[in-house]
Amino acid sequence: MTESKAEAFSGKLLEILNGGMLSLMISVGHQTRLFDVMSEMQAATSAEIAFAAGLNERYVREWLGAMVTGKIIDYEPKDQKYFLPKEHAAFITRSAGIDNLALFAQYIPLLGNVEQEIVKCFKNGGGVPYSAYPRFQQLQAEETSRVFDARLVSQIIPLVGGLEEKLRSGMDVLDIGCGQGRAVNLMAKAFPNSRFTGYDISAQGIEAARNEARNAGLTNACFEVRNAAEIGEYKKYDFITAFDTIHDQAKPAAVLAEVCNALRDEGTFLMQDIAASSHLAENIANPLAPTLYTISTMHCMTVSLAYNGEGLGTVWGRQKAEQMLAEAGFSDIQVKEIPGDILNYYYISRKSP
Repeated sequence: MTESKAEAFSGKLLEILNGGMLSLMISVGHQTRLFDVMSEMQAATSAEIAFAAGLNERYVREWLGAMVTGKIIDYEPKDQKYFLPKEHAAFITRSAGIDNLALFAQYIPLLGNVEQEIVKCFKNGGGVPYSAYPRFQQLQAEETSRVFDARLVSQIIPLVGGLEEKLRSGMDVLDIGCGQGRAVNLMAKAFPNSRFTGYDISAQGIEAARNEARNAGLTNACFEVRNAAEIGEYKKYDFITAFDTIHDQAKPAAVLAEVCNALRDEGTFLMQDIAASSHLAENIANPLAPTLYTISTMHCMTVSLAYNGEGLGTVWGRQKAEQMLAEAGFSDIQVKEIPGDILNYYYISRKSP
């Protein structure tokens, strides 16, 4: 055993442990809006911060201890005042929009809730069902909404050549795994001459989607509770989307075949999914790889396996994705990226003649 290597590894483990604990505190800071409140304040005491946020001072003070020692918030010992630097606020406040990373910390406690069930799966196989993650759709909606708001109409749709013009003229569009329907409603608002449909297995998500459409006065958006593996429609849509949902499916191959069948001739399928390789060795340099494999183990893979699914997992990767698209009947498969988006690939496929 090399002593220097052992010391380096022990130091790395301490960083990991501290990072894990800080993730919980960052999640709390996001949910209580402490980061948002502090970003609008000058240096202040714990009592002043707690008052401004409408929170209990004792809890705020202890939380600030974690934030200061974690080098997230600055501290002035003489005056016992705390300050959130604008350089840090740019990545942990709601006003940061698409750059807000604090909301991702909420996945740590969410996944921790099913840890013991996952341990049982390691011993017995099987999986943990979607119902075991009561806040998952809420977090997904929060995460994807900020991305859709910032990129869907201005950056994602333009990835498909000529699509904007066709949407303005009028198309039939389907979004599978639509969740709470933000993508469908944004497109429906931007392209009033087109007709948009969203499918999801969650009745709660579909109800939220319908409410948002109703409140926005959208008459060209509709939503249904439906299993994407059983669409059962033939040549009904010109354009179909799937945002970060195919790898979660119990039967992804069946879903892709249903999508292909539901597209009209020369129709287009836009699939957003995780930017990763299907080969572990090629993911070692990916800065998000540990997070992706963990989320896969704790959610995406196990949920699929809970329904006797294929268990593709979050990191099914580009090679597997392209293979499955081709097997489902798609051709001219292009993989595009958006500058600044290190999380996703955008697969653009045409229905084979």
